Amino acid sequence: MVIPMGSKYQIPYINACIRAFARRFRLSVQTAFEYLYNFKGIHFLVEFYEIEHLQSLDDAVDDLIVCCLNNGGTLR
Repeated sequence: MVIPMGSKYQIPYINACIRAFARRFRLSVQTAFEYLYNFKGIHFLVEFYEIEHLQSLDDAVDDLIVCCLNNGGTLR
């Protein structure tokens, strides 16, 4: 997957979302990344960055949960 460089803040934002997701579920950052990658959460953040970055990190994590559940994930 290639991350388009539309914003210099996109990678730091995705990193912050991964870390917030890890905190929510008490996972390591590496485990959270692997889960989000496998269940299309990272792709979701890249595709919808323009909308997602305007919301709180808590809202972004809520959206990631729904996205991953829709793609076979099991964390609720």
